Amino acid sequence: MPGFTCATCGQYHEELPLCFGAEVPLYYYSVPAEEREARVEMSTDWCVVDEEHFFIRGRIEIPIIDYPENFVWNVWTSLSEESFMRSQELWNDPLRVQEKPYFGWLQTEIPSYENTVNCKTWVHTQPVGTIPQVEVFEENHPLTLDQRNGVTLMQVQKIVESLLHG
Repeated sequence: MPGFTCATCGQYHEELPLCFGAEVPLYYYSVPAEEREARVEMSTDWCVVDEEHFFIRGRIEIPIIDYPENFVWNVWTSLSEESFMRSQELWNDPLRVQEKPYFGWLQTEIPSYENTVNCKTWVHTQPVGTIPQVEVFEENHPLTLDQRNGVTLMQVQKIVESLLHG
C-alpha cells in the first residue's frame, strides 16, 4: 500500500488505510447507556436490541478504479427477525453461501456520504469466517453509484484525509 502526502496536515503518511467502519449499529445509541446491559445482546457480528430489533455486521466494498484493492466500510444493517434467525442458524454452515441475500436497512452513518441511514441493502452471505457483503441499492444514491462504478484513488485519499483529521 503506497503512502501519501496529506493535503490536510502536509505530512507524509506511510500507508493509505482502506478500511473504516462502525463498532455498533446506530440504533444502539438510542438505548440509554445505563440500560444497554439489560436491553442489548451483542457480539462483534450481530446485535439485538429489546429482542425485537436485529442487526448484522457486514462490509460495503467500493472498487478503486485501476487499483487492485477495494475501499471498505464495515457497516451494520437491520434484518427482519426471520432473516436474522436464519443467518444465525447458518452462521457456521459452509452451505450458507447458497443462501439468497437478506433485505436490510443500512444502520451506519458513513462519513463523506449523506443520508446513508436506512438506505436499502442486500446482505450477501459469504464463506464461513468472512462477514457478509452489503450491497446498497438506494436509487441514485452516491454510495450506490460508487459501489457500482468505483472511485478513483484520489477520491479515496480525500475521504481518508477527512476521516483522519475530522
